[in-house]
Amino acid sequence: MRTKEEWNYCKESLLKAAEYAEKKGVVLALEPVNRYETYFLNTAEDTLKMVEEIAHPNIRIHLDTYHLNIEEESFYQSIKTAGKYLYHFHVCENNRGIPGTGHVQWQEVYKALKEINYDRWAVIESFVPAIEEVARMTAIWRKVASSADAIARDGLKFLKQIEVSV
Repeated sequence: MRTKEEWNYCKESLLKAAEYAEKKGVVLALEPVNRYETYFLNTAEDTLKMVEEIAHPNIRIHLDTYHLNIEEESFYQSIKTAGKYLYHFHVCENNRGIPGTGHVQWQEVYKALKEINYDRWAVIESFVPAIEEVARMTAIWRKVASSADAIARDGLKFLKQIEVSV
């Protein structure tokens, strides 16, 4: 488990980074990542707490449905928790395959995004074994789709349908 000392060191470091980023016109978006990849920030609630404690306009939140699927009880609630701080969003299926082919609750996701008036990017990550270094870092040991292009193309088609139906 993270310690109070680690938490405070992280806040201090991120504040310094945010001050520098602000001068360069860059926003830092913190992503809660699942417990198998880190112990530090795993949930939207943890990340919101960090962002609010840092209290700098260049520190925001980045959510990813792949990680939400593992750590959160509700896609809807985690997006609502991030609320006005949500700056970047990854739309990935529970197995990192094509959105719409797994069990992510896309209606719930898009409902929450609309309710918080999210109007920034929604990015499909297309991880496949053919890109070996990325596959190793993301534990992609089997084909989750026929190609990275199929993840992007078919996922975008599905997500556009969901977006207009919500």
